[in-house]
Amino acid sequence: MSSEKEKMLSGRLYKSFDAELLAERQRAKEVVFRYNGLCPSLVEERNELLRSLFGSVKGNFFIEPPFHCDYGCNIEIGENFYANYNLVILDCAKVTIGDNVLIGPNVGIYTAGHPLHFELRNEEWEFASPITIEDNVWIGGNVVLNPGVTIGRNSVVGSGSVVTKDIPADVVAAGNPCRVIREITDADKRRHGLK
Repeated sequence: MSSEKEKMLSGRLYKSFDAELLAERQRAKEVVFRYNGLCPSLVEERNELLRSLFGSVKGNFFIEPPFHCDYGCNIEIGENFYANYNLVILDCAKVTIGDNVLIGPNVGIYTAGHPLHFELRNEEWEFASPITIEDNVWIGGNVVLNPGVTIGRNSVVGSGSVVTKDIPADVVAAGNPCRVIREITDADKRRHGLK
């Protein structure tokens, strides 16, 4: 018989108040509480706490406190990751963040979901689907990423967007629900007069 954790990680319905899962969330809350309470100048101490919590940290990163997550161990971040204030990651499934990703303030990355039918929700069933953010992505402030989405490499998700479906590579996407606005081209490189 599968444990609730195994069910959660495989995308099946599971019960989140299982003793094992509850203990893992409590541990993450303790680490995050210490992280959010550290003096702003103690950057390396904060980063060490997150390295101990996350499943994988590839290199340099900076996450502005406050930060919150469910488990931490299901989060993998790449090189040169930056997240602004109030990042929330509900990592009941794997969250994979590539290299050179920028995240604005008040962003929610939610792998967790609940059944549509009230009877199943009332029985405390949940599910989770992984989220992937590929390399060189910029996610604007107040964006919500829903369970199971992938943001393609080099893309930009505009502020306030609610992402319910995959976003392809090399595009600007925005809205609620989020949709592709246009492709990113070399003209965007010249726009600021640097190239």
